[in-house]
Amino acid sequence: MHTVLSKEIVLGGGCFWCVEAVFDEINGILTSEVGYSGGQDNPTYKSVSNGDGNIEVVKLTYDPNQISLEKILTIFFKMHDPTSKDKQGADKGIQYRSIIFYSNDEDLDVINSFIKNIQKQYLKTIVTEIAKLQKYYKAEEYHQKYFKKNPSQAYCQSVIIPKIEKTSIYR
Repeated sequence: MHTVLSKEIVLGGGCFWCVEAVFDEINGILTSEVGYSGGQDNPTYKSVSNGDGNIEVVKLTYDPNQISLEKILTIFFKMHDPTSKDKQGADKGIQYRSIIFYSNDEDLDVINSFIKNIQKQYLKTIVTEIAKLQKYYKAEEYHQKYFKKNPSQAYCQSVIIPKIEKTSIYR
């Protein structure tokens, strides 16, 4: 029996529904889960929305034999604006900041190298934060797979679908 080696990365790039929906379309992503990280303990959607310091994030479990961390980062930087602080489109607040939570030094080296190299493609400075993952909290169940459950909802149609289309070349 062949066991799949898997790794995890936690990304925040605006609304977690968007990030999850994009990565659910990508080969090599084994699971995705929306949650919160970076702020007070035991957050809720309401506390995060009220500025408790947490960020809307997506925890990705991936097979590094099918997709590299560099490719995940390429997709992540394509689907959101890494030069926008605490804002993605109409979504504003610290919970929407661009951030990468890593869990080991090897991933940190890859992330730092990637950002240094990709900065050349941007006129503005990349403001994506990089932080060691301390705590992660799974978001409420009604947020999980939101796009799959509500594809015809207006936000999904106007915001999520264009992000999926923008990153479709990476499937």
